[in-house]
Amino acid sequence: MSDRFIANEKTPLLLFLNTQLKGWSRSKIKQRLKTGCVFVDGQSVTQHNHTLNVGSQVEVRASAKSIPRGTDQLDVLYSDRDLIVINKPARLLSVASANENKMHALAMLRNQLSRPKRPVKLWPVHRLDRDTSGVLLFATSREMREAVNEMWSSAEKTYLAIVEGCPNPDQGTIDQPLWMDSEKYHMNVGAHLEAKNAITHFKTLKTTNNRSLLEVQLETGRQHQIRAHLSWLGHSVIGDPRYGSDGPRLGLHALRLSIRRPDTGKRLTFETPPPDEFLDLLR
Repeated sequence: MSDRFIANEKTPLLLFLNTQLKGWSRSKIKQRLKTGCVFVDGQSVTQHNHTLNVGSQVEVRASAKSIPRGTDQLDVLYSDRDLIVINKPARLLSVASANENKMHALAMLRNQLSRPKRPVKLWPVHRLDRDTSGVLLFATSREMREAVNEMWSSAEKTYLAIVEGCPNPDQGTIDQPLWMDSEKYHMNVGAHLEAKNAITHFKTLKTTNNRSLLEVQLETGRQHQIRAHLSWLGHSVIGDPRYGSDGPRLGLHALRLSIRRPDTGKRLTFETPPPDEFLDLLR
């Protein structure tokens, strides 16, 4: 689904969008630009001050299927000499993939923070699936990464998920083992020689249009845990063709991460609200 307009005068793109998209907030319009959802004469445009000419055709799409070219600045939520936390956008790999030669958050953040003759070294503490947005943690040394990982069992991980249907009861715990079918790259639920225990807690925050917004807390951190568990429950995550059906984007956002700092024991909590394109899945 998209909105289409034709410019009848020469004007900056952002001003044109603010005029045409009645009822849209400025932040939502800027988010559409940032994520490559705005097309001018068939070409994706992310610059706010791009000049429209008379007759320019403008299309605003619900979402983009890839990270737009020109997106080179990541939103840094927290940084100190040991830890850096970013708000990872959806459709961006956390780290390099052996199967894909595409830009990833680790490389982008290194480029963003490095200075001439002062390169920054970073190590990923954990990962998010490519299509999951939200809190992502890096360490500036291998020693800190290993120290945080040693205490990872005490980390508190909270996600938001938008799912098909309305869970009944509206909250609960999924305690089902998971095992990966490496050939199909698909996480299966149930007993198996290679299965590992997995526990997911959920509660419903809102229901509309036969979709539900869930708050999800992970007691374990298996690959694809939320997606596989919620699909097994009968309420697959929106926009997840592997465990449900396809959509404009995956309805999964890493809302909050709370860890204990290894050197001091102090608890650090990082949080970032979901983008408008995520909440649009409820509308």
